Amino acid sequence: MHVAELWRYPVKSMKGEQLQETEITPLGIPRDREVAVIREINGRFLTSRTQPALLGLQGSLDQDGNATINGLPWNSPAAHELVNQTAGQPVHLESTPHPQAFDILPLLIATDGTIASLGIDRRRLRPNILIAGVDGLNERDWPGGVIAIGSVRIRAVKLRERCVMTTFDPDTQVQDKSLLINIIRDLDGTAALDCSVIEAGRICVGDEVVLF
Repeated sequence: MHVAELWRYPVKSMKGEQLQETEITPLGIPRDREVAVIREINGRFLTSRTQPALLGLQGSLDQDGNATINGLPWNSPAAHELVNQTAGQPVHLESTPHPQAFDILPLLIATDGTIASLGIDRRRLRPNILIAGVDGLNERDWPGGVIAIGSVRIRAVKLRERCVMTTFDPDTQVQDKSLLINIIRDLDGTAALDCSVIEAGRICVGDEVVLF
């Protein structure tokens, strides 16, 4: 098994960016989900679960390591206007301290075996790490185990319960509810792994993965 892809999502619920290498800290990948969209009406996160158009915006880091949205500095008036138009309601952007930005745990790991079994675009699962060379649905036996990538040690805590976000096409945001229905029917509503970090370090695409 090996690391096939690495993903960081600088702005929560927006498109992520692929990496060739990254540090893994106790709080996951640095700058992951660093900025969030906040609803003015109640101060809560606005996510693509209820506003899938957010998935059409590209979150990235510029050369200085600052978050951008479609190339605009995240805290600029232009970015604020773009996100308000996309959200269709009054919102603002906030730098969100970890671990508040995470839905569950700092890392989400997906495997090519499960993705192939579901027949879906791997981006629908929004992983931080995609592991290749996994037979079928073997990831379902991983919770409680330790995933070793070089000196990094990651605990596979539990299978991730999937939500409506999986139903939206990453490129067009067109919804196909059958995808989530299939996950519920065939996999008890779970796919990929919520993970915590035991030992930090640096990992790269292509690194060998060993399960203990």
